Amino acid sequence: MAEVVSMDEIRATAARLDIDLSSVDLDSIRLPPGEDFGVISDDEDLKGEDPLEFEAGFGNIIVVDNLPVVPKEKFDKLEGVIRKIYSQIGVIKEDGLWMPVDPETQKTQGYCFIEYNTPQEAELAKEKTNGYKLDRSHIFAVNMFDDIEKFMKVPDEWAPPETKPYAPGENLQKWLTDEKARDQFVIRAGSDTEVLWNDARQSKPELVYKRSFWTESFVQWSPLGTYLATVHRQGAAVWGGATTFNRLMRYAHPQVKLIDFSPGEKFLVTYSSHEPSNPRDTHRVVINIFDVRTGKVMRDFKGSADEFAIGGTGGVSGVSWPVFRWSGGRDDKYFARIGKNVISVYETETFTLIDKKSIKVENVMDFSWSPTDPILALFAPELGGGNQPARVSLVQIPSKEELRQKNLFSVSDCKMYWQSNGDYLAVKVDRYTKTKKSTYTGFELFRIKERDIPIEVLELENKNDKIISFAWEPKGHRFAVIHGDSPRPDVSFYSMRSGTNTGRVSKLSTIRGKQANALYWSPGGRFIILAGLKGFNGQLEFYNVDELETMATAEHFMATDVEWDPTGRYVVTSVTSVHEMENGFNVWSFNGKLLYRIMKDHFFQFLWRPRPPSFLSPEKEEEIAKNLKKYSKKYEAEDQDVSLQLSEQDREKRKMLKDEWERWVNEWKRLHEEQKLERQMLRDGEASDEEEEYEAKEVEVEELLDVSEEVISFD
Repeated sequence: MAEVVSMDEIRATAARLDIDLSSVDLDSIRLPPGEDFGVISDDEDLKGEDPLEFEAGFGNIIVVDNLPVVPKEKFDKLEGVIRKIYSQIGVIKEDGLWMPVDPETQKTQGYCFIEYNTPQEAELAKEKTNGYKLDRSHIFAVNMFDDIEKFMKVPDEWAPPETKPYAPGENLQKWLTDEKARDQFVIRAGSDTEVLWNDARQSKPELVYKRSFWTESFVQWSPLGTYLATVHRQGAAVWGGATTFNRLMRYAHPQVKLIDFSPGEKFLVTYSSHEPSNPRDTHRVVINIFDVRTGKVMRDFKGSADEFAIGGTGGVSGVSWPVFRWSGGRDDKYFARIGKNVISVYETETFTLIDKKSIKVENVMDFSWSPTDPILALFAPELGGGNQPARVSLVQIPSKEELRQKNLFSVSDCKMYWQSNGDYLAVKVDRYTKTKKSTYTGFELFRIKERDIPIEVLELENKNDKIISFAWEPKGHRFAVIHGDSPRPDVSFYSMRSGTNTGRVSKLSTIRGKQANALYWSPGGRFIILAGLKGFNGQLEFYNVDELETMATAEHFMATDVEWDPTGRYVVTSVTSVHEMENGFNVWSFNGKLLYRIMKDHFFQFLWRPRPPSFLSPEKEEEIAKNLKKYSKKYEAEDQDVSLQLSEQDREKRKMLKDEWERWVNEWKRLHEEQKLERQMLRDGEASDEEEEYEAKEVEVEELLDVSEEVISFD
């Protein structure tokens, strides 16, 4: 093994050879094969964990078996047929098709090798043509060339797997037992990723874990806060632990760009998009669904970007994200995707379609799951110039029974909003006026848990108002709407209950002329932030919906994001690197008091760590709320202790500042005394330093600067 050289030695050698290290691209340096110069890679364990992840250099070659065995005179015809089939999928390299010939019989041997430009094209060819029926006697069997070595290593005789002794794992929920009942959050700034406690009592965060270059693009918490996921060129990884963050599992998926967890954290969906070798073709999409705990691929989906681009917004290369949407609850039982005129619903027991077929819905444009029940809400726009109306349907899974349908006329656009408990569904419907020159907006409100699912229509007082934002109160019956024209639209609050009548929607209040374009409810309901982001430069209004009054107004200049902590006690506003200045985040109390501010250059991400649902029953939570004073005594005493501690710290800080000031004054007096004689000499012997004892006089002094002679001619 070569000798390990320190960075100081490298700098010294570079200086001796007159080499500017700043101009050297260290990333472009490649070590000789098999040499690591004594530096063990962080990815070294990947080889041991997943022996199938090897790079043999033949990933772009497929083997096609079960071809006809033909004599030499029919060789060209068979080669032409095969080339025609496989050149439609990708670009075959020059001399990239080879059919072995038996030297004795001079006939083909019934298989061939095809080499494409890219591994993605080879994988697509395998997927599309494995099982292809050339004729009644010849059905293609297609494999990747790299898989041949794997098949050759399969032993002839079966051996039972080695049984490993049970080793108890770490408590991945240990962070929930924090004695101070604090919440964690993760931030990314520059090359660093940090996990911190929000210590609002001390008005500062407390570091839990910090790592440089932890991820290559972004980080993401799992829905229940158990794992932190990172994204790398080789794939994704999840981290967690009792006291620190250890890598728990890796998921091999080269060039992964996006990830998504199932609600119960059982599965992880990864996505990548690859450019085609033929510019006329669309991007090649690969989606894998992994078991989070074992890292096993449960199902993969591959195809062109066009196949995954129907419905929804966002994503990469025209693909809507998430491609697969999970059913409500934490059982992770179903997931679905939208296709052309179909909704494909899969169940996770076998990862196959329910009843082996998709739900046919002509021209379906969007769908969403109930957050708590296996119910799909589907939207299909108008057809035939309005002869067939648009409709919203509710479908029960797995029976595929249609629970409710509502036909909608003159529809321009439609968007669906579920309440977090699945009690209500609001459908925002933009309709054309009779002249078709403008649109107006109304709401169709579905009461999901009531008999026959009644629907109520809600129109604003001025139905021509533009709807800027809509948001349900979490776990509640109220919702808020920002409507009207900028720069000062109105904000209205509604309830799905009307006095003693719980089956009728009613307006609670409208507040006029607010600089707001986004709504952020507290996770516990009751409180809401009316935020003016982007063009409104970070205007914030903390509003109590129970009392219908403003608690505080504030501003976080250039704020890009607002995020409540999972308990609804604190809220963070942040300025990310989309702006070059003021990067960082502010932590506020629920009622709008600024607790502390952290500035970070190149600030990319802030995410609160989610909490799993409480184990307390609704009745127990209600009992605690009624007797809050009894339970709060303990915490009031703790708050008082912290307050006294902070007061003592403030006193010590003030005393330290006072002592420092007195030291500076004494030093100044000492220097002043030492320079007394010098000042006296400068004043021509006058000893006093008091300015009042002297009279200021102006003295004119003439000074000859230059003398020159010039001869003037009188001619």
